[in-house]
Amino acid sequence: MPGLNSRQWPTLSVVIPVYNEEKTMAEILRRVRAIAIPKEIIVVDDASTDNTSEVLKAAAGKDLRVYRLPKNSGKGAALQEGIRHAKNDVIIIQDADLEYDPVDYQDLLLPIAKGEADVVYGSRFLTTKSRRVLFFWHYVINRFLTQLCNMFANLCLTDMEVCYKMFRREILQNIPLKEKRFGFEPEVTIKVARKKCIFYEVGISYHGRTYQEGKKIQAKDALRALYCILRYGIFG
Repeated sequence: MPGLNSRQWPTLSVVIPVYNEEKTMAEILRRVRAIAIPKEIIVVDDASTDNTSEVLKAAAGKDLRVYRLPKNSGKGAALQEGIRHAKNDVIIIQDADLEYDPVDYQDLLLPIAKGEADVVYGSRFLTTKSRRVLFFWHYVINRFLTQLCNMFANLCLTDMEVCYKMFRREILQNIPLKEKRFGFEPEVTIKVARKKCIFYEVGISYHGRTYQEGKKIQAKDALRALYCILRYGIFG
């Protein structure tokens, strides 16, 4: 890591919520493990109905802990479970679908390692890295939700809905989180911002999927995000 020796690197807890990702699970674990930062990997299986659990068993190791929810409850529920079990200095959220590349961990971690930030968000828009170009209306809705969230959080983020969110562990574990699905994104943003944490944003690469390739977010999730921004922005 530039300007730091190995003893100054914070340790990572990589929290991976997963639902029916048998095709990508082994590869994302390989990529996470390849990053030369001390870490633990926490996978929360949101009651997958495919062979995800078998892939996880085959990938067993001292660095990997797997938890399984008894019924499908949503990304937010899986993240809450994983966050609760995290033990290392810094928590980062990692999707299992290969849209986000762990090679960006070092860039994301640097502001925290240098003592400049408490929270670092990736950005698919504030970046010079490679980014797959996909859906116009996803972009429009994301920008709208991000700006509305910024109003209530008093931030100037460019990508509130991004997967890559990194937090000092003690901050995130002391935030009461309620949202079980994709409402997690605005909820955690508003609640952490109100703790007067120092936010940074770092450009990341993005290799998005189409719906035919397995993308899961739907129009109803955008409506829930809008509700959550107003709910937590107005009432806390």
